[in-house]
Amino acid sequence: MKMVSKTALFSAMVITTLSGMTQVHAADTLMKIKTTGKIVIGHRESSDPISYVSGGKPVGYALDICNNIAAEVKKQLKLPNLKVEYKAVTSSTRVPELLAGNIDMECGSTTNSKQRQEQVAFSINYYATEVRMAVKAASGIKSISDLNGKAVVTTQGTTSDKYIKMNEKGQNVNVQNIYGKDHADSFAILASGRAAAFVMDDNILAGLIAKSSTPKAFAIVGPILSSEPYGIMLPKADPQFKAVVDRVVLGMWKSGQMDQLYKKWFLSPIPPKNISLNMPQSESYKQLKAHPNDAGI
Repeated sequence: MKMVSKTALFSAMVITTLSGMTQVHAADTLMKIKTTGKIVIGHRESSDPISYVSGGKPVGYALDICNNIAAEVKKQLKLPNLKVEYKAVTSSTRVPELLAGNIDMECGSTTNSKQRQEQVAFSINYYATEVRMAVKAASGIKSISDLNGKAVVTTQGTTSDKYIKMNEKGQNVNVQNIYGKDHADSFAILASGRAAAFVMDDNILAGLIAKSSTPKAFAIVGPILSSEPYGIMLPKADPQFKAVVDRVVLGMWKSGQMDQLYKKWFLSPIPPKNISLNMPQSESYKQLKAHPNDAGI
């Protein structure tokens, strides 16, 4: 039997550095999956309700989408015994894990940004979030200007940090920026009083508040700092794999299945506490639903 070299097998993830620039070579993720007999899904541990862990199992809005993608890959490759594996990633490790070939796609709360597109690809966007801030309800904080002289936390490696800085400059607000290693850590920093506000995607804030021991002690306040699309993060330069993923995501938008997922994860009781986030669809989400696309910001 002819042996497949590791170099050939994982050619999807070869990276070279030229003049300080990272170049990602053409990928063949479907061949890799067929050869290894498994598909590896990267997920988050505390991006409720998009991608998180409950009862030791990865669950969430994005996981449901990615499990549909895995089923489609299984069908297309005619691999009824295709193994689906899950690997936890963080804001800081998600891109390196994809580039290294340790995951085949990342199903988390990752903004489809033009900067990230230099290294990775994205599916058609499956969600649109609005960046705001969570505070303690009794703090009296209602706006960015109320943060002057206070500590503000965001999660390391996320896009929300830049919006803090943009608003600091625009409103002459001086804050101490601190960073959590993941969303749960950032929320713990807010809950402990080490930060006056946690700036993050509103769906993540709502999920963390809902599963906290005292949900009524927190509030989501302030202006919408940004509207950002989430996409499934994929290996760059692999149009065949992206076509499969896009077909699933677009089909879910057109069939109304994405609306059903929204109802399941944002308007119904969810694990682990069986509490509903009661988050109506935002205008950003409705606009994406009307015109699905893979544009980044």
